[in-house]
Order: sequence, then C-alpha cells, then structure tokens
Amino acid sequence: MTAKVKLTQVKSQIGQSQVHRGTLRALGLGRIGKTAEHDDSPVLAGMLRKVNHLVKIERD
Repeated sequence: MTAKVKLTQVKSQIGQSQVHRGTLRALGLGRIGKTAEHDDSPVLAGMLRKVNHLVKIERD
C-alpha cells in the first residue's frame, strides 16, 4: 500500500510564474482552501518542491 499525501492550498497563485500555476492545476488545486489527495511518488515530490511555499502538506 502506498502512502497518501493530503495537499491544501494556503496561498494565492496570483503573481506566481506560469510553471507554478500549471503545477497547482496538475495537482488538482487552484483556489485557497482547496484540498487534494495523491499517492506519494517521486513525481509528486518533484511537483511539491516547486510549489511548497503555496501548499500545506500532510503525510499519512
């Protein structure tokens, strides 16, 4: 069983680069307070490294 990661957007994407906005969209986020759950993987870790200043990360 893979570990789950719960992501919640806590800061606005306004003023961020297009790359960061696209990463948020790919994660299923886009509005402050929106939450998404994903399986932990190396791909996800790379995405979170780009937008860790915009999201709150909770690992199970």
